[in-house]
Amino acid sequence: MLKALRFLGWPLLVGVLLALLIIQRYPQWVGLPHQEAQVRQAPISLLPQQGPVSYAQAVSRAAPAVANLYTAKVVTRPSHPLFEDPVFRRFYGERSLPRQRRMESSLGSAVIMSPEGYLLTNNHVTADADQIVVALKDGRETLARVIGSDPETDLAVLKIDLENLPAITLGSSDNISIGDVALAIGNPFGVGQTVTMGIISATGRNQLGLNTYEDFIQTDAAINPGNSGGALVDARGNLIGINTAIFSKSGGSQGIGFAIPAKLAMEVMQAIIEHGQVIRGWLGIEVQPLTPELAESFDMEGRPGIVVAGIYRDGPAERAGLQPGDLILSIDGEPANDGRSSMNQVARTRPGEVIDIDVMRNGKELKLQAEVGVRPPVSSTPE
Repeated sequence: MLKALRFLGWPLLVGVLLALLIIQRYPQWVGLPHQEAQVRQAPISLLPQQGPVSYAQAVSRAAPAVANLYTAKVVTRPSHPLFEDPVFRRFYGERSLPRQRRMESSLGSAVIMSPEGYLLTNNHVTADADQIVVALKDGRETLARVIGSDPETDLAVLKIDLENLPAITLGSSDNISIGDVALAIGNPFGVGQTVTMGIISATGRNQLGLNTYEDFIQTDAAINPGNSGGALVDARGNLIGINTAIFSKSGGSQGIGFAIPAKLAMEVMQAIIEHGQVIRGWLGIEVQPLTPELAESFDMEGRPGIVVAGIYRDGPAERAGLQPGDLILSIDGEPANDGRSSMNQVARTRPGEVIDIDVMRNGKELKLQAEVGVRPPVSSTPE
């Protein structure tokens, strides 16, 4: 018996394993349902896959309208580090300390927006500059004057007086999509005009803490110090943004750069040229988001709202009857989903217009009306 089992054991084992393998590979042979992953197959194309071999035409259209900026300002400092010591300064007196004046320079870029000589750049590039030199791609250089600036969007408008200026073609920043090709043109590290390529990584980026009003285009096109104020263009060479900032721990390009959309930049430029400043609507309130804990206390789970955290004395909101602790449900019919969007909505409203504000106070809904005011310089503090 043992001899028979020993003789027949291996063939039986091999037969069982072979049967299991056949059942797993061809289950329909034994009446089992055939299982198969449903994978979508791309259609077979007879045309060879190919992409653009060059963006030279787009660059040739846009690059002449991107200028290099060289700014300089005079800085007065004590002539010796010892003079900065508070005890030393108190002993000798502030006026008697010897001081030295020296020139500080910085680099940036700008975009020629019109043949009349208006340029757009970043406010942080030209802030406090005593002299701004604009160097064009065709070799011409000239001094620029600041027409106006808007620190809250980090934009500034310059003016130069030269003939035959190559103005950039404006694209539609509203119609860009994530994945679109983007080219960044500027003057990184002062090496001269440079073009880098990437894609649109995201749109509508905000809450980055860079500006008061944020609606950034994010791109992985390499942006470095000196690119600020330069052009972000599409694959056809049309302007879609003004390069502004990078997210980097080292100070170099990390593939996360931000640009101000061309539409917003144009609105700011036209307001500065027309009025000398950007006139924004203002309610005179500070708000905070409706956290889950606050929503529970208001019995407002699942509903939009922002909480009034502060009221500026004698501001439009105070005159309308708003109070700290009120929960704003909607502004002019638009749900108050988050504070930044709602305050941007107010900022776009023309001063003098009356808007409806729906609020929740002590469990009761109230309808208030406020006359939008003009946003003052950022100096006042709320109550």
